Amino acid sequence: MAQLSDDCFAFGGPMMSVDEAVGLITTRVSAIVDLETVGLVDADGRVLAGDVAAPLPLPPFTNSAVDGYAVRNADLPARAEQAFPLDGRIQAGGLAQAPIKPGHTARIFTGAPMPPDAETVFMQEDVRIDESGKIVLPPGLKPGANVRPAGEDIPQGHVALRAGQRLRPQHVALAAAFGLTRLDVVRRIRVAVFSTGDELASPGEPRAASQLFDSNRFMLMAMLRRLGCEVSDLGILRDERTSLASGLKQVAGDHDLILTTGGVSTGEEDHVKAAVESIGSLVLWRMAIKPGRPVAMGIIDGTPLIGLPGNPVASFVTFVHVVRPTVLALAGGLPEPLLPIPVRAAFTYKKKAGRREYVRASLRRAQDGGLEAIKFPREGAGLLSSLVETDGLVELGEDITNVEPGQDVGFLPYASLI
Repeated sequence: MAQLSDDCFAFGGPMMSVDEAVGLITTRVSAIVDLETVGLVDADGRVLAGDVAAPLPLPPFTNSAVDGYAVRNADLPARAEQAFPLDGRIQAGGLAQAPIKPGHTARIFTGAPMPPDAETVFMQEDVRIDESGKIVLPPGLKPGANVRPAGEDIPQGHVALRAGQRLRPQHVALAAAFGLTRLDVVRRIRVAVFSTGDELASPGEPRAASQLFDSNRFMLMAMLRRLGCEVSDLGILRDERTSLASGLKQVAGDHDLILTTGGVSTGEEDHVKAAVESIGSLVLWRMAIKPGRPVAMGIIDGTPLIGLPGNPVASFVTFVHVVRPTVLALAGGLPEPLLPIPVRAAFTYKKKAGRREYVRASLRRAQDGGLEAIKFPREGAGLLSSLVETDGLVELGEDITNVEPGQDVGFLPYASLI
């Protein structure tokens, strides 16, 4: 279990920038050290526990990159085409034990091992067969063409997968290419998820006329599972300080992170701050971000707590910038910076300096082929439709105060955010 001191997140002064918040998380959170071994199919999305050095070269033997004809470099036609007698046939998965005779060529297929002494392959599209059945090869082919040398991709002993990488399908494929069947990974981060508020009802339960069905909790649990977490759904905590404190205290010892949504602002019925302060310590982060300014970070018995805003769009945006790096840090994962792609704005927008803002937008292809970002037509951090009907977020940095159509902006596709 990750243990943090009660003052390791202490921060005072003006609103914290997004970069300051992320930097504080990644440098102060201690990674858990518990490991487990999983099969390749179950390794996707997990954080690799140790470096993996290539146990064999890739490819493990020199082979043909195309279907064609293999020859020795010494026999390559220099100035005019030349006819070669056919000397054997090598298929993928077969063996090429005998060298090619001087002045001969061998039929070879993609992935088949190169014959001894043969170094170049002519593509079958570039050759012809004459009346006598000989293979006519054209001049001018570069020595070594169309051949994949052993170790060309990865040499034996090279560190091919690094500790801290969050494994994706391509990493799993590489491990399989090495012949590995299992990988050591960091155990899943255990996250307790609450929603807070008397105004919420869980889906499937009776809903009073003045209540909303709780959507944030299910969105956050889905996002956490995409990060490879083990999630405990602890339902809805009501707006009462003592019960909030009791519920949070009870789960702190069994989880690596507590995540709540709602109740972190400064209203009279926002009790999360007081509840946490009664059983641990909490610094209310007034992050310079829109949507999502009210974000809380606290410590309960050494377990970090993050309180996200209650509005779903604000909860989504702050999850990406606060919870995501926290989970990676707890798992000892390598940083995964969010890199916006450049697009052109197809909207006008004004904002305050000193605050980073995220505008929900869809992409379209302009007449000149460039990508344009179209702003969602309605404002409001409570509009779930704005997340469903758009493709991602336009990121507007702290120094930007005005956006005009045609201006270059940075775009974060939703697929890149978790």
